[in-house]
Amino acid sequence: MIFMFFTGFVGLLVSLLVIAFFILGERKILGYAQIRKGPNKVGVMGLLQSFADLLKLVVKYKVYGFQSRSYVSMLGVYLLILIVVFYCVLVGGYYGCCGMSYSILWYLVVTSFSSYALLCAGWGSYSKYSMLGAMRSAFGSISFEACFMCLVVFCALCYGGYNLVDYWDAGWFSVILYPCCYFLFLICTLCETNRTPFDYAESESELVSGFNTEYSGIFFTCLFACEYIVIFVFSWLGGVILFGGGLISIVVVPFHLLFFMWARATLPRVRYDYFVNFFWSVGLCMLILMLFSVVI
Repeated sequence: MIFMFFTGFVGLLVSLLVIAFFILGERKILGYAQIRKGPNKVGVMGLLQSFADLLKLVVKYKVYGFQSRSYVSMLGVYLLILIVVFYCVLVGGYYGCCGMSYSILWYLVVTSFSSYALLCAGWGSYSKYSMLGAMRSAFGSISFEACFMCLVVFCALCYGGYNLVDYWDAGWFSVILYPCCYFLFLICTLCETNRTPFDYAESESELVSGFNTEYSGIFFTCLFACEYIVIFVFSWLGGVILFGGGLISIVVVPFHLLFFMWARATLPRVRYDYFVNFFWSVGLCMLILMLFSVVI
């Protein structure tokens, strides 16, 4: 157990370091996709730009009495950080081989708390834009959880258990049998991480950045960093549950990260009613049909 928490802590530190270069790479790719240069001033070819932005955000601090939000909003930020720490502990437990018999179910449990964190962060901000963004994000998380639950049961039926370590020893990939399940997982992950084309919590055109409108400094940094860590975690989790884990799960992660960048650079935001109709009428029904096919 101590080794699991140690590996999770190390994984959190490594994730924070990798996030800085991931944000830089994303800004570079978005720049070239829009026929302009990305950050290139701080450091050699802009390599230190993310660290300069982090320092600027940390230095910007306000006295709490001048903040237009309640303690509930702070609770939302701390809860989101705690969720990310639990994610990293679960990832560390996988590589530590600590014998977590129901590890994939723990991912489902931890994911269910993200809605409460976002609702607290938005409702406690005393801003209608933040509240609307939090409600949108919470509904998106519920939509993801419904599809993710079916995906968890599907993988349990394919691999014969809920232990992610056992997927490594299975010797075959479920994505070969059901490739559409993999594409549904990618689409659902875009929804959970509030990324284009499902970034309804942060749609700048009508919500002015959504639930994080009233945040600045270190609190905005925490919200921003947690979102990117969740992207890394679910990119890795998709490689494990659909490609059997092992080294292939690490190889698939860069492809997933490039997929997130490509989606943000090219895809437009989908209309909200289309989003609701797809997840509850198309995606969920397809996953339920796949479950029935596995059982039969």
